Amino acid sequence: MGNLLTYSGLTTKVRAMESRFFTERQYEELASLATVGDALEFIKSQPAYGEVLASADSSTHRSELEKLLLLSRYRDFEKLYRFAGPGPRKFLSLYFSGFEIALLKRCLRSIAGPEKRPVKLELFQDFFSRHSRLDVAKLSACATVADLTAALKGTPYYELFSRLDNLESASLFDYEIQLDLYHFKWAWRIKDKFTDKSERETLTRCFGSRLDLLNIQWIYRSKKYYHLSSSDIYTLLIPVNYRLKKEEVTRLAEAGSLDEFFNVLSGTRYGSLSRSDLRIEPDLEALYEQVMNQIYAVTARKNPYSAAILNSYFYFKNLEISRLITAIECIRYGMDSSEILSCIIKDSKGGNGK
Repeated sequence: MGNLLTYSGLTTKVRAMESRFFTERQYEELASLATVGDALEFIKSQPAYGEVLASADSSTHRSELEKLLLLSRYRDFEKLYRFAGPGPRKFLSLYFSGFEIALLKRCLRSIAGPEKRPVKLELFQDFFSRHSRLDVAKLSACATVADLTAALKGTPYYELFSRLDNLESASLFDYEIQLDLYHFKWAWRIKDKFTDKSERETLTRCFGSRLDLLNIQWIYRSKKYYHLSSSDIYTLLIPVNYRLKKEEVTRLAEAGSLDEFFNVLSGTRYGSLSRSDLRIEPDLEALYEQVMNQIYAVTARKNPYSAAILNSYFYFKNLEISRLITAIECIRYGMDSSEILSCIIKDSKGGNGK
């Protein structure tokens, strides 16, 4: 059950922070609001977001709103990091690499995305200067991918960017995929060094299920949107198999049609966990959320005095931020409340709603 003495105080603090998560009733109230201004005022009224959203109004661009909400996540990380002892801090350091990957993706999308715009990261500089080898000031000054590569010299990401820079046809998609592969391979390899047996089993279940489901999504996207061959699909997959067997991966990647893909998927472990008939093309994002919500909630409940409590907290914090951004964008485009709810709560029975 983990180390009671190590985690007892931290678990109490996490539970107090979890009590500030949006409930399903609050999501329903948010979805019923008619204007972005009203939605922002409602979110500001919640303890977790009042301070970070103080400057936001209806004219705030989505990218700026995302940054403000991410600042809330980073502040939560700092609260828990300061409160944690050496053992939990090791896990938080492992988790932090995901923040770095997200920051680099933000840089890439600003520089190489369809709407090229300056990289503005000043809001995050204090946080990253305390926890990361990334130089946020240097990253903010980058205007090209080559600049970004140069700014990463001395970090674990420099070699990856240098290798892609040497490929004439490397796209934004290539960089993002390679960053994900780097992160997940590293996390899968390193997790066992930071945890005891019970924590290792918990994190293996969470990380392993996530990797399987991401591979499923990437195979699907490669077939539906990019029409890639099976040999090309294999190069994009995370080389980890947890509950998704190698032969199942092969059958999914080599399926001749989407109907065949979903027939194969319905016979996998994840097909058995789905509440819908996977032989009829489902929403794979909803399947991902449905499965992962259940796994993170159960592992935290069964192992409250371990890294599972931190792992679960940040999973549901990230989910909440994603839901809030989606809700505001749906309101901005005039969608009705039932449509908004269907977009933001894909799995009302498995999440953190209370």
